[in-house]
Order: sequence, then C-alpha cells, then structure tokens
Amino acid sequence: MPGFPKIVLLVFLLALGYGHAQNGISRPKNGNTYVIAHRGVHNGIPENSLAAYQKAIDLGCDFVEIDVRTTKDGEFVSVHNATIDAYVIGASGLISDLTLSQLGALDIGIKIGEKWRNTKIPTFEEILALCQGKIGIYLDLKEADPKALISIIKNYGMQESIVWYISAADHEALVDFKTNCPECLIMPDPGKKRNIRKVLSAYAPIIMASDMDHISKSFVKKLHANKVKVFVDDEEDDPQKWEQQWQMLLNLGVDGIQTDQPEKLIGFISASKTQ
Repeated sequence: MPGFPKIVLLVFLLALGYGHAQNGISRPKNGNTYVIAHRGVHNGIPENSLAAYQKAIDLGCDFVEIDVRTTKDGEFVSVHNATIDAYVIGASGLISDLTLSQLGALDIGIKIGEKWRNTKIPTFEEILALCQGKIGIYLDLKEADPKALISIIKNYGMQESIVWYISAADHEALVDFKTNCPECLIMPDPGKKRNIRKVLSAYAPIIMASDMDHISKSFVKKLHANKVKVFVDDEEDDPQKWEQQWQMLLNLGVDGIQTDQPEKLIGFISASKTQ
C-alpha cells in the first residue's frame, strides 16, 4: 500500500484480523493460558457431544478435546471409549463393529438426564462445522487414519485450527503429517525431558504435550527456549486441590491446560490476573 505510513498500515492490518495468530494458533482468550475442555464441557452434559462442545464455545474456551474413532463402514465419530457400553442403556459393542447408522440410532444422553434424551454421537464433520471459526480443536487420535482426516480438514480449511496429540513414539503418523500436511499442527508428547531434543530435530513442532508425570520447570524452559509451547493435562480429581494444581502449572509457565473443569479454570485464571 504505497504512501501509507507504517503505523497506519499496521493498524489497518490488525483491523482486518492480521496478526491474530501466535505460532500458528490464535492467542489465548483467557490471560496467557489456553483452556482446553477435555471431551467438551461435560459436567451434567454428555461427553464428546455437540452440546458439550457448544458449551465450551459459549464459555470462551480455547480448544475442545475430541477423541476420533472409525466406524465399521469407515466413517469418523467422536467417542472416548472403544465401546459404547458406558454411554447407552441396553446396548453394547465396539465402535469399530458398528456402522454409522447403528451408532446414530443410539441415545447417549438419557443416562445423563431427561434433558439430554436423544443426544447422538457426533460425526467428525459435524464437529468441524460446529467449531469452525469459533474454537480450536485438540484432536486425540484414538483409532483413525490421519490421511483421511487430513483430507476432510482441508475441505474445511482448518489445518491451523487443530492440534494433533500424538505420541512421539508414533513415528509413522508424524512422518505422514510432515509429508501430507506440513501446515498441520502436530503436538507430539516426548515423554521424558531427555527426549525433547530428538523430537524437536525430527519433527520441528511448535507445540508439545506433556502430563503431570513429566512436566517440570526445566521441561518448560527447554521448550520455550526453542519457541515451542507446552500443553499439559491436569489430573487432580479432588476439588480441594484443583486450584493448587493449576497454580503449580501456571508457575511452571505452561501455555495450555487440558481439564475436566474448564469453567472453573477460566474463573481461576481471571481471578489470578486481578491479583
């Protein structure tokens, strides 16, 4: 834009939405920490349902965590467990042994309460359509072909809205991503700190995952020195200890926290900003 002073041009670009991303993903909505709703917001709502994902959007979470599995007829759905047994009344079986039509006939809501009667297992594409432009997706690849999922994601233009949780030990899947979707945001879990350098050299991720068994100040510092963000799962079941664990993670400098209590975590982060 000839003739535009640099500062005017910068303001103009920001107004158009340029510069909103930080290392390929939007900046956190809640302070400096990404809030990741594990299986959606599922306190009193069927987990991994569209309703649970919509609630996460409404609350202002940064990501919803989804678990992707493949049906007998090759369709993709979001279910955490390998079987339907825990979610429905009067039926059982492996997700992989049931067709999309059979799964679509199941009610995963009535066990939670009458309000959720006729809640269905969502397809991968239904989730993409719901989340597109509203919230990021933290994709846990349970049992699905990454190449097929990448093709669908490209149709929605969501390559940089989805982070893929993959064990660093799954070399084949990580190479597939580098080959078939270099713009996709892989998020390998290196396990122990000593594996970080090897994972960085092999895959050059901008985000890595970890857990409470391996996270430490030096773990985070090592990744931040390489301009890599760190997403961690909390694991505290005791409500009296949630805030203690979150504070510890914030003190370590983690960039994102995956939790079953996203609404409370958002409140905790907001309160921390005012102190």
